[in-house]
Formats: sequence, C-alpha cells, structure tokens
Amino acid sequence: MPDEGGWDGGRQWACFNDQCPYYKDGWNWMYSQYRVRTSYRYRVIDLETGTASPLAVWSADALRDRIVKDG
Repeated sequence: MPDEGGWDGGRQWACFNDQCPYYKDGWNWMYSQYRVRTSYRYRVIDLETGTASPLAVWSADALRDRIVKDG
C-alpha cells in the first residue's frame, strides 16, 4: 500500500488473497458480532517489529486501488 495512503507511518503490507481464511471468515464474524457487512484483511504495519492489525474492507475490491506493484 502506498506511503500516501492516509495512515500513519510508512508502507503497509496487506494480504489481498480472497481465499485467505482470515478474510473469508471475517465476513461471518463481523456480522455475528456487530451486524455489519464487512470483513478484514491481514496487514503488517511495521516489518521491523512484526506489528500486525486487521485492515477493514467492505467489499472484495475495497482498497485494491492502493496496491503498489513491485518494480
């Protein structure tokens, strides 16, 4: 995700694999707990410390426009 993404700090690394259980199971969990139709993707916000946090998404395409390709 690009540096100018609006979050504090530098780049963040997020998993956009739609088959990831963290993402797939998140839809049901969020609805059962909060009655919202959203999920989350796994995100690492600091490579040095390994600090991770969920990245909320509201659709399968949400935030894909922020993916930065290597190269």
